[in-house]
Parts: sequence; structure tokens; C-alpha cells
Amino acid sequence: MTQVEVHVPATTANLGPGFDSLGMALDIWNTFHFEISHLPSVSVMGEGAGGRLPSGKSNLVYRSAERYFQEVGRPAPPMAISCWNRIPLARGMGSSSSAIVGGLLGAAALSGEKNPDRELLWKLAVEIEGHPDNVTPALFGGCQIVVKDEGKLVRAGVPLPPDLRAVLYIPDAPMPTAQARGVLSPQVSREDAVYNIGRAALLVNALATGAVEHLRVATQDRLHQPARQGLMPAMRLLFRAALDGGALGVFLSGAGSSVLALTRGREVTVAYEMRDMADKAQLPGEVKITTPTTKGAYLIFME
Repeated sequence: MTQVEVHVPATTANLGPGFDSLGMALDIWNTFHFEISHLPSVSVMGEGAGGRLPSGKSNLVYRSAERYFQEVGRPAPPMAISCWNRIPLARGMGSSSSAIVGGLLGAAALSGEKNPDRELLWKLAVEIEGHPDNVTPALFGGCQIVVKDEGKLVRAGVPLPPDLRAVLYIPDAPMPTAQARGVLSPQVSREDAVYNIGRAALLVNALATGAVEHLRVATQDRLHQPARQGLMPAMRLLFRAALDGGALGVFLSGAGSSVLALTRGREVTVAYEMRDMADKAQLPGEVKITTPTTKGAYLIFME
């Protein structure tokens, strides 16, 4: 196999209370075309084009592909990789996870694997990313719970209501993950821990059973969003606007800067209210309406 195309979905992590433990795939896709070549290269179109992302072997997609070949004990061939990026960078929508999963899956396919070992790819993706809540739904699709037990990863899928929609307000300004993690306290109070534990459990139940009336409470958080409020003062205003517009629940997507509202039937109104509030708060950006997807990253083989 000398050519392959990989499609990887955007993801949203945390979902409010499920810090570093919950993630969900979204129907927004990055596409990566791999071809064995004479010289290594990476071209980028869409998000990150124009030199904002590396064009050589230092690109995260390329580095992830090389990591796969290292893992299986084979030399990495020179690859020409073309990236069509639709996932905004550093906005809490899993752009780095998409690159990692795309690189690993593309490398596995180039190595001759028609049905790559996703458990191995998962392990490598978490190793590269450093936390599992984005790469897991990017690879497996749907909503995923993921925890570590003595170094071993454990995951479980959560069924989603079929008519659930996601409304995203995506600010023009990024929020780099390292910066967003840097403001978090290494310790939390028992009261805040209990607050989040209960809501994370309620969130999983609400999604799995379709009891969406609980999502307003179930998406609340005290472990990371209050600390990140200082980096994005308009966050709470967007939360209130989404809920006033009829959103079922709302939260900071991943480490931000995007805010995601879950809806069922009122997505246009919610999008309007979020856009209007962002304008009033002088927070330029765009609104995107999409859906969760149960489909994870997939391959298209070429001759």
C-alpha cells in the first residue's frame, strides 16, 4: 500500500464535570492523505495553512506516524502527507488529537495493516497526547469515558440521544492547552470533588437514557471552568446566553476557547443568542452547528 486517506473527527472533552475523563466526537472532520515518497513533506490546507503549522518532519502528524513505525520495529519510509484541516487550532476541539490519530492510523495503513489494531493505536495516541479524553473519541467515535488503572487504560462508550445537536461558539482567539492547564490548582476541596462526581454521574445517565432535562445541572463544573474564566471573561456570559436561548446544557469545550451548547430542536435560536452575546462582549468568532458522531477515525485505501 503506497497511498491512503485518513478521516478523523473533531472532539470535545470534559463535557463540563468530566475533567480528563469524558470526551465526545463531533461531525467535523480533518482529512490526511499519505503517500510513500522520495522525500518527507507535509502540506497544510485550511486551518493552520500559511506556515502556521510545520511543513516537514516536525509536524505532529508526521511525528505520530514515525512513532507507529518505531513501535512496530520498522523503519519509517519517507512520506508525503497532505492535511485538509477543518478543525480550528487551539480552540478545544481536538485539533492535536486529530493530528495524532491521523498520523498513527495512516502509518499503520501504509505498513500494510488493512484493519489496524486500534488498542495499540489508542495506547500510542494517549502516550503522545498526554491525556486520553480527546484521542479516545477521535479514534473510536461517540461519547467515551476513559480512566487509567495502574497505568492501564479503561474505556466505555456512552449511548447518545439520536437527535442531540451541538452549537459551538468558536472565538477567533485561541487558548493553548498548556496555558489553560497552567491556571488549574493541583488540589481541590472535598466539596468541589463531590460536586463534580455527582454531576459527571448524572451526565452519563442523562445521555445514556435520554433524560436530557438533567443536562443543565449535569454539565456544571467546579474543577476547571472557574479557573479558566480568568483567561476568557466572556465564558459565563456565553453560558447564560445559550441557556436563555433554550440550550439543554453548556460547557467549555476541552480547554477552550470554544463554548459548546447541547440542544434538541432549538439550535438556531441558541446560536443566535450566543452570537449576539459574543458581539456585545466584543469577542469575535464564529458559530458552528453540528452533531455528535458515533463514527471514529476511518481509512480509505487507494491504489
